[in-house]
Amino acid sequence: MAKDVLCEVHNCTFWANGNKCSADSIYVVSHTGKKADSSKETDCKTFEPSDL
Repeated sequence: MAKDVLCEVHNCTFWANGNKCSADSIYVVSHTGKKADSSKETDCKTFEPSDL
């Protein structure tokens, strides 16, 4: 399992210094069902906007 999950979305509640994700878990889904052929076919469903 990855030690660090990086994130550049500064207005996410889970964004932390050093572009780290501070969420307890990450939820990623595919636009194309259960299989994705590239990262462009996925979304991070863990994102929650912050009050910035």
